[in-house]
Amino acid sequence: MRARGSWLPSFVLVLALSGAAGAADFLGPESCKGCHPAAYEAWMQSKHARAGDSLSEAQQKDARCLSCHSPDQGSQGVSHVTCETCHGGGQYYSPAYVMKDAELARLVGLVDPSEKQCRNCHDASSPSLKPFNFVESLKAIDHWSAERTGKSPRAESSSPEPAKKK
Repeated sequence: MRARGSWLPSFVLVLALSGAAGAADFLGPESCKGCHPAAYEAWMQSKHARAGDSLSEAQQKDARCLSCHSPDQGSQGVSHVTCETCHGGGQYYSPAYVMKDAELARLVGLVDPSEKQCRNCHDASSPSLKPFNFVESLKAIDHWSAERTGKSPRAESSSPEPAKKK
């Protein structure tokens, strides 16, 4: 008889090797709210949460505009720029037992956003974008630091800090 939970390492290995984590389904920002209420609230106050609303009716039908303002609408049915737009589909990393292990969460699909990832949209070719300063912009969307959340550094330890600029 196998010990309870002994299937987990095998499951994770199969998942990682199959590439399934990279193709994970989105669960929507509401799925993050229960465990990360401060991060959810910070997102709700951000321009990312309303990115699709900033488009005109014509722009809402233009794939060039939607690729940044609502990039997951076509493939995942999720409007705007959500948690999973930046952190990857949560299908495999969202369970609490996975999020308690940062290494496991990353192994099965949790992404630590980088400057390069942000610059996919925040770049010089954007028609109405002001100059983009990654360090300052990161402060504006801070939803992980103890200072921003008002919690002790360990209170939301399952929220890894984004990758540092290289």
